[in-house]
Amino acid sequence: MSAATHPASEDTSVLPPYVLALKERISYLPEQHVARVIRAYEVGAVAHEGQTRKSGEPYITHPIAVAGILAEMGMDAETIIAAILHDTLEDTELSRAELAGEFGETVAELVDGVTKLDKMRFSNRQEADAESFRKMLLAMARDLRVILIKLADRLHNMRTLSAKDAPSRRRIARETLEIYAPIAQRLGMNKIKAELQDLGFHALYPDRYRVISERIRAALGNRREAMSRIEGALSSRLIDEHIPVRVVGRIKSPWSIYSKMRNEHKSFAQLMDVYGFRVVTDSAMSCYMALGVVHALYKPVDRRFKDFIAIPKANGYQSLHTVLLGPFGAPIEVQIRTDEMDSVAERGVAAHWAYKTESGPANSAQARAREWLSALADSQANTPSAAEFIENVKIDLFPDETYLFTPRGDILSLPRNATALDFAYAVHTDVGDHAVAARVDKKLLPLRARLESGQLVEIITAPSAVPNPAWLEFVVTGKARTAIRQYLKHLQHEDAVDFGHRMLDRALDALGTNLDAIQPAVLEKFLHKSKFKRLEELLSDIALGNRMADQVASQLVAARGTTARGAGAPHVAEKIRITGAERGVLSFANCCHPLPGDDIIGYLSPGKGIVVHRTECPNVAELRKSPERYVAIEWDRDVQGDYRAELRIEVINRPGVLATVAAAIAAADSNIENVEYVERDMSAATLLFTIEVKNRKHLAEVIRRVRRTGVVSGVYRYPL
Repeated sequence: MSAATHPASEDTSVLPPYVLALKERISYLPEQHVARVIRAYEVGAVAHEGQTRKSGEPYITHPIAVAGILAEMGMDAETIIAAILHDTLEDTELSRAELAGEFGETVAELVDGVTKLDKMRFSNRQEADAESFRKMLLAMARDLRVILIKLADRLHNMRTLSAKDAPSRRRIARETLEIYAPIAQRLGMNKIKAELQDLGFHALYPDRYRVISERIRAALGNRREAMSRIEGALSSRLIDEHIPVRVVGRIKSPWSIYSKMRNEHKSFAQLMDVYGFRVVTDSAMSCYMALGVVHALYKPVDRRFKDFIAIPKANGYQSLHTVLLGPFGAPIEVQIRTDEMDSVAERGVAAHWAYKTESGPANSAQARAREWLSALADSQANTPSAAEFIENVKIDLFPDETYLFTPRGDILSLPRNATALDFAYAVHTDVGDHAVAARVDKKLLPLRARLESGQLVEIITAPSAVPNPAWLEFVVTGKARTAIRQYLKHLQHEDAVDFGHRMLDRALDALGTNLDAIQPAVLEKFLHKSKFKRLEELLSDIALGNRMADQVASQLVAARGTTARGAGAPHVAEKIRITGAERGVLSFANCCHPLPGDDIIGYLSPGKGIVVHRTECPNVAELRKSPERYVAIEWDRDVQGDYRAELRIEVINRPGVLATVAAAIAAADSNIENVEYVERDMSAATLLFTIEVKNRKHLAEVIRRVRRTGVVSGVYRYPL
C-alpha cells in the first residue's frame, strides 16, 4: 500500500466529529499545514482500517486524540502529523519510505523515534522495555519533539487505561510514575506531569486515591471562606501598589499529598494546613516588587524563601517561592512569576515552541533539556546494558535538586544527596577520575560527603589518583556511575589480560612448552576458530573464568602437532604469585577474608574471575570437587593495600567496653568498617568487628592490643 494512492478529501464535512474537533484546535496553523494534517488523518485511517482499541473504538481515534493533546500545547504541523501516524510503522503495512515520500524525512524521523521495538527479540520484557526507552531517549537527543509525542501518547493511554486488564493497568501505571511523569517534570511540563501522576496513582492505588481525593474535597469545602479572604487581601494590596497581577489559589493534587505523606512522614492534616497561591505579573522586576509587598502584608517564615528566577531549576523553571504566616495561623505558600515563566512552568519545552533549526532561539527550558539529553547520549554510549542505562536515567530524574557553586561562580545542579565526587564528575570526567578530596565552603571534606544547596565546592585532584570500586557505593548521578564503571572495566581488561597470560603460561609450562613456542599461524587459527579477534581477548576470557587455561593449553599443543612433555606423568608448575593489586580480576571471598601471609587458593568463577580463599576455608572442600577451576596461587613478597578481616571478641558487658575495644583497634592503625553484637546477656557479650588490615602480621598486632585492654575474655579471627 502506498500513502500516495489515497487522494486528499475535498469535502471535510464528511470528516468524523473527532477529526473536526482536531481541525478546530489547530486553527492557529497556516491553512496549507491544516490540509497536511487532514491528509495525515486520511493516510492513518486507511493504514489502521479494521484495527480497534481494547474499548472497541476504531484505532485511529487514539492517534487523533494524541494529536489533540499536542495541539493544545500549540505544537507545529510536523509534530501533529507525526502524532497521527506514530503507530503506523509498528502496527500497519505503511513503510518508512512511504511516510518520508509523502510527509517528509522529518516526520518519518519523528515516527521512527516514537516507534516501539516489538519486532526485536530480547531475553525478557524488562530488557525490551529498557531498549525501547533507550532508543526513544536517543531520538529525543536528536529532536525534542519525539518525547512530546511520546508523553502525549502516554497521557491518552492513561486516560483510557480502564479498558486494560488489572495486571496491565498496574504495570503501565508504575512505568508512568517511575519514568514518564519524571521525564515530563525534567522537561518542565508540570501540567502533563501532574495529570500523569494522578492517573498513575489512581490506577496503581485506587483505594488510597479515593480516600485522599474525598478528604481534599472536604478540606477545601471547609476553608473556602479563608481562601477568598487571603486572595482578596493579596490582590488589593498588590493593586494598591500599582503592580499588575493575577492571583490564583493553588490546590495540592492527590499524588502530591500521598508522596509527601509517605516521604516526609507527615499527616494529611499537616499537609492540608497550608494555603497556596500563585501571583502572576508582567516582568521580573514586578516579581521582586510583589515579593516586598506580600512580605509587608504577612510576616515571612524564616529560611523559607527561594529565588528560582536568579537561579532557575535544571528544567528551566523560574519563580520566587516564599512562605508567609497567615491570618489564621496557618502558613501561606506563595509563588510569584511572570506570564512567560508561568507558561514555561506549565508547558516546559513546549512553551513558545521554537524548533532549533528554525528562526528564534529556544526558550530556557528547551536549552536545558537539550543539554540534559546531550549528556544522556554520552552516557548511553558508555553503558552497554540497556537496563543499567535506564537505572542511570531514573537517578537523573530525581525531582529534588541541589544547586552548587564552582570556584569561578558557575552554578551546577545535581540530584538530592549528591556527593562531592558527583560534583567532581559533573565538572569533568578527568576531574572525577583524579579526585582525592573536596574543599566545601573552604572546609576540607572527603569525596563521599553529601552536599547542600548554596555551597561553594572545589575539588582537589592528584595525577596518581584513580577511581576505585568503593566509589560506586556512594555516588548518585548516572554520569559519575557510568564514568567509574567504564574506568574499572578498562582496568579489569588490563588486569585480566595480564593474569590470563600468566595462567596460560603456567598451563603450557606443565605441558613442557610456553606461549612463545606456539607458532603464530597455529595461534591465529585457534583464535579464529574460537571467535576471538585478538590474543588479548582469549587471555581476558581465561582470567575471567569463561575458559579453562589447561584446556586451552592442551588444544594449542594438539594443534601444534606435538606431544606434551611427560604425558601421563604430572608436572608441577609454579604457583601464580599475586600482589593484591589485580582487583580488576581478583576478588577476596567474604566467607574467609584471606590476608597477605595466608595460604591461599584461587577458584575460577565464570564471569567474575578468580575468587581467593584461605586453604583452611570451610568452603574449599566443596570447591575442590571442580578441580578444573582450581588455580594454584600464592602471595607475592611485595603486597600493598588494605584487606578486610573479621574479629570475634568476647567482652565483659559493662558501660564503655565498646569504646575501649574500638580505641585499641584504632591504636593499631586499623580502620573499623562495621561492628555488631552477636550475643549479649547481663554479664558478657560477643562482638563481631569488621576491620581493615595490611596482612597477617598487622592482624596479630591488632589482636595483641585488644587483649591488653583488660575488658576482653577472648579474641579470635573469624572464621577460625
